[in-house]
Order: sequence, then structure tokens, then C-alpha cells
Amino acid sequence: MKKSALITGITGQDGSYLAELLLEKGYTVYGIIRRKSVADYGNVEHIKDKLNFIYADMTDIVSLINAMKIAQADEVYNLAAQSFVATSWEQPVATAEIDAIGVTNMLEAIRTVKPSARFYQASTSEMFGLVQEIPQSETTPFYPRSPYGVAKLYGHWITKNYRESYQLFACSGILFNHESERRGKEFVTRKITDAVAKIKYGKQECLELGNLDAKRDWGHSKDYVYAMWLMLQQDEPDDYVVATGETRTVREFVQVAFSTAGIDLEFHGNGKDEYATDKETGRTLVKVNPAFFRPAEVELLLGTPKKAEEKLGWDRKISFEELVERMVKNDLKLQSK
Repeated sequence: MKKSALITGITGQDGSYLAELLLEKGYTVYGIIRRKSVADYGNVEHIKDKLNFIYADMTDIVSLINAMKIAQADEVYNLAAQSFVATSWEQPVATAEIDAIGVTNMLEAIRTVKPSARFYQASTSEMFGLVQEIPQSETTPFYPRSPYGVAKLYGHWITKNYRESYQLFACSGILFNHESERRGKEFVTRKITDAVAKIKYGKQECLELGNLDAKRDWGHSKDYVYAMWLMLQQDEPDDYVVATGETRTVREFVQVAFSTAGIDLEFHGNGKDEYATDKETGRTLVKVNPAFFRPAEVELLLGTPKKAEEKLGWDRKISFEELVERMVKNDLKLQSK
């Protein structure tokens, strides 16, 4: 029998890579999208004819129950979220409705329509926030530092609660930062690579960023969605950290990005007065802007993927350097047109 999968957030970065993976594996793939005046297929525009779209919303349980009735999904991947951390301070209630209550709505829809369906919840390393140990694992205490992290923590715990209370096959993937060429420009990594390409082609003067000392564990989305799929193929449901085990500063990301475009940077000063110049021309290309600092900063995120590697047989294929290189080359191509 051909398996059926339902993906929320299918038009996003992860949703698109996951949809491609499931299609390759012979699934019938359904994707939830919100009704808009103009249809927006986002990152799945190139495969939209191979997908089945259902109009629904994470804040409307009736629409999610209807989506489950239509899809009769064997596997449900909940990737829908208000996922931009900065916006979560500006829209904390909306973030909670989507990222917290929305998870409960999806779980209830599964429990009502097809309790045998396997469920994946997209948890996040932002739940660790003010980290209590290094590196962070599945047993590290949580300490979220943003409305986004708090809402995601609710989603994480309600998933575990439904697993233990209703015996649902429900898993959470605690994914550390994962990027790609399909990342939205509001995220710092894509903001950097987009700016590098524009600066290279004379379309932008300078890149302004917040905390250059913030450290993140960066991997590629394509590797991480494979871990999602593996979680739902196991005999028993469980939660897993998906990470690289390496941490890099925003400054390092900036350096590699500019280097990929053939520009060597030299950094000067520190803190809010830090800036970087082109070694060849002396032109200032990067500045720190305190306006981009978070109200509560997450200084260091570093995960250990040991459990995922040992129990799932997961490993990553794309290195940090290749990740940045792919993103920069993609943006250079876009800006050259």
C-alpha cells in the first residue's frame, strides 16, 4: 500500500525538502496551506503538480480535522510555525496560538480522525535558550529566552503528553539551526548571503548585523528533514536532538560568506563598535547595529546528535562550509540576473 503523508508548513524551507524526499520514496503527499487572495506555493512551486493541497489553518481545529479526513495520513509532519524569533516579541500571542495551541489542535485532529497516524513535531534548539550545559542533549534542562522558544516548548511537551496519555506515535525533533538556499531573507543567515551577493554586484553598500559573537550549530535543511523521516520509521516513538556537534559565531558565517564571493574581510573594534572592511579596498562592508540585538540574547547553541546517529543511523552530508557556499552561490546567481 502506498503511504500517505500530511505536511503542515509545506511551502517553507523544511516543508519543501521533506516533500521532495517523500515523493522520492513513493508517498502520496498532502500539504496544508492557508487560503490567500493569491495562491502562494513558496518553495514547492516547482513540484506543486505532484502535491495535494488542503486549505486549513493551525489555529482552526475544524479545518485540521477536515484535512486529516481528506488525507487519511499515515504520517503527519507538523512544520508550520511562526518561526522568526524576532517577530515573536512583536507578536507573542499570535506566536503562541500557532506554535503552541496549533500543535494541540493538530494532535487532537489526529486523535479524532486517525489515532494510528504517526506524528512529527518540529521542536527547536531555541528551547534551550540560556543553556544549562554544553553540549545540549535530549536530557538538558530547557530555559527558553524568547516568546518563540516558550511557545515551542509547549508544543514539545504537549507532544510528549499525548504520546504518554493516548499512546500516539508522536515524536519531537529538537532541531538546531538548519539553513539552505531556500531560507527566508528575514533570517540572519540568508540576510548575510543575500547582502554578500548584492555587495558583490554593487547593489548594496554595507551589511548591518546584531550580535556577531552569538554562536550557533548550523546544518543544512536537506540533511535534517531526513532525520524527521527516520524518526517516524522506528518501532517506538521518541525525541531526538538533530545537530552537527559544531558551533560557529555569526562572525565566522560572515567571513566564509564573503570569502566565497572572493572578498576577504578584516574585523576592527568590538561589541557595538565592531565593523569589517574589505582587505583589498579598505571599504567598510559590515557594521554592528544595536537595533538588531535581541531583548534576551541566546549566546551559545551546540547540540550533540549522538542519540540520532546511534538509534536512527542518521548522519549529515553537507558541511558548514558547503552550506554557506551553496547559499552564497545561489544568491550570486539570483543577483546576476
